[in-house]
Amino acid sequence: MTFENNKMISQIIFILIWPVLLIFLSGNWFWVEGYVFGIWFVALSMLRIIYLHRKDPELLKERSKKPGTGNQMGMDKYIVYVIAALFLTWFVVMPLDAERYLWTVNFPVLLKLLGGILLIISFFFLYRSYTDNTFLSPLVRIQTKREHQVVSTGVYSFVRHPMYLGAILLFTGTPLLFGSKYGVLLGVLMVFLVAVRIIGEEKLLDHELEGYGDYKNKVKNRLIPYIW
Repeated sequence: MTFENNKMISQIIFILIWPVLLIFLSGNWFWVEGYVFGIWFVALSMLRIIYLHRKDPELLKERSKKPGTGNQMGMDKYIVYVIAALFLTWFVVMPLDAERYLWTVNFPVLLKLLGGILLIISFFFLYRSYTDNTFLSPLVRIQTKREHQVVSTGVYSFVRHPMYLGAILLFTGTPLLFGSKYGVLLGVLMVFLVAVRIIGEEKLLDHELEGYGDYKNKVKNRLIPYIW
């Protein structure tokens, strides 16, 4: 078995741990909403890994970079760590709130359905961000060695940061699906941090990535069409 195969198996095991942890924390091995999210999460993660291994191994290497490496923009690594810590807290709190301890009760069914719809839309933007942009780094940096260029096609012709759009749909849709008011509050906080990160990222891209200014003039909205 090659090193690449071993790495892929490790990634698959890591992916499967998350939905199992979610159901475990809920205390209910028959939690329907938890399984819906688990299927969503595994499907997206597996499609992403398969695509990157087969079609874009260079992006796969880029996605494995750790915060603070590869000339990452100064403050960005701290924002990444804060978002990661909030994400873990959010992930743990939601099943405890919605299912194990029932801190949130009488959550409207229509809002749960809305959460499911937002996750479907999120799936589209998150996956297409990978297939449309080979420079989709997890770090705010200019990838000089890879001859970093502006990407303006596919979902990048819709908004300038479609992956972040997918992320905010995830942060809001998941707690709505689960029926967790504390998850919604933590999700909104992560949305705010994503917006802060976008502002810093655009300053870097505007100054250091050739053609980004023209792209901004072409695609007016950073994240939400007609709003921002």
